This record gives sequence, structure tokens and C-alpha cells, in this order.
Amino acid sequence: MPQVVCVHGIGQQARGEETLLKDWWPALADGLGRAGATGTLDASQVTMAFYGDLFRPAGQMLVAGDPPYTSVDVDAGFEADLLAAWWRAAAQTDPGVASPDAEGSLMSTPRSVQAALLALSGSRFFAGIALRAMVADLKQVRAYLLDERIRSGVQARLHAQIGPETRVVVAHSLGTVAAYEALCALPEHGVRALVTLGSPLGIRNLVFDRLRPAPLASHGGAPRGLWPGGPALVWTNLADEGDVVALVKDLRPRFGPDVCVGSVHNGTHAHSAESYLADAVCGRAIADGLV
Repeated sequence: MPQVVCVHGIGQQARGEETLLKDWWPALADGLGRAGATGTLDASQVTMAFYGDLFRPAGQMLVAGDPPYTSVDVDAGFEADLLAAWWRAAAQTDPGVASPDAEGSLMSTPRSVQAALLALSGSRFFAGIALRAMVADLKQVRAYLLDERIRSGVQARLHAQIGPETRVVVAHSLGTVAAYEALCALPEHGVRALVTLGSPLGIRNLVFDRLRPAPLASHGGAPRGLWPGGPALVWTNLADEGDVVALVKDLRPRFGPDVCVGSVHNGTHAHSAESYLADAVCGRAIADGLV
């Protein structure tokens, strides 16, 4: 089995493992090169744990990308709450985005949902992303966390890829949640490095409190997530300050002081997997896991 297992994020339902690897591998190799670790890995030693097809509508092919979602398709509860969290995060980092509090509303009405989508569509972070894609992304996050069939299917894909020879798991976006849960479910795994990029793992209530296994109360009273491996595992979490999906940049308060926290600068592509992978800090974290 390959030494490095990659785990993608949301919005990849119309792609596949080979097409994603064509984007991820050059960026990963660039990151290794910038970290001074050129030649430590080749493409044959990297695989993609692909699960995007599990989000395709059953029994039909996608015709033109995402389903034609509109604001009325954002369900109350989880989807509306996550949308509100994205809106607040975008407003904090982008002066061009009005705060939801300034709008005088949370996500209690269809009009509020429409206002949130409109505000985000004009943000730097979501620039060029169609409204229907934003709604589809909300639904994928909800499906993973609340639909047992989807969650089990995603986990099965990861378990099939993480084997005795796996040394590094590098995951992006929602894939960081799936990768974390997979490693927790494989207590005897030999993974030396978990590298999470643009992760939503630290978001209380919506994500963190829904993890499996569930976080446990610590001595200080705040819940603490289980460490996803043995004491030899090195976990590196990287976030761009403008990455709206990574609402909580520092995971140490949630998972303990052993998480290595890093900040990268991805420019206008704050949440891009390839931008994260090409950074020297990411390359060094991957290289160290291969030693």
C-alpha cells in the first residue's frame, strides 16, 4: 500500500481519485521541495481515499454540476447554523462582507438565509462559487455528520486505504473530520503523521461535539477530543487566516497541546487544497512522517 493517503474535502462528487491526484500530487511534491525534501517520495507512493461519489444523487448522473439549489433549499437547523458561522467568519476577515449582526438577524427566516448567501457570494473567500454550490456544500457536511449511511460509506473508503504501510495521512476540509474519525477507529494503525488542512474540526456544536468517538470532559471541564493515535503520532494542523471553513484555527484547546499548529498564507485561494500542500510547512510535516 502507498505510504501517503490523501483525503479530499467537499464538492468533489463529479470527480474521482485519479483526477484529484493529478492536482494534489504536483502540489504535494512542490511542498516537499520547498521543505528541502525533494526525492523522498514519488507519485506511486501516494493514493487518494475518494468518497465524493457517495454524494451523487442516487440512480442518476450529474448533468451540469450541482443540483439547481436556491436559498429555499437551505434547511433550518444544521445547514442554516453552519451558513451563519461561515457568514460571521467571512465578515471577520473580509471588510467587504457585512456582519450578520449588523443585518439585525441570524438564520431564523428564509430572508436571512438569502442575505447570508448573497453576502458570502460577494466575499473574497467564495468569489466565483455559484450559490447552488454553496448550498450543496452545506448539504454534504450535514450528510456526513447526520446521515449514518453516508458516514459509514466514507469511513469504509478510508479504512480500505489506510494500511500497515501508511505513514502519513494528509486531509483537507471535511476530509479532516473523516480522517480523524478513521484513525480513531483504527487504534493499531502505524500512521506517524496526520496533516490537516483548512479543517472544521474545532467548530463546537456543529462539528466537534458530533465527532466519533465523542469528546470527553477534561479536568478543566471543557470537552477534549480523543488523540487519533499513539504517542508517536505527530498531528499538524494548518490554517490560512482567511479560510472561512477553518473557523477555529488553533485546535489545541479542543484536542490538547500536542497538536502542532501552523499558519500559512494562501492568498486569494484561502481554502485551496493545492495551496496548502505547496507550502513548505506542509511539506516538512509530510516529510517528517516518512522518516
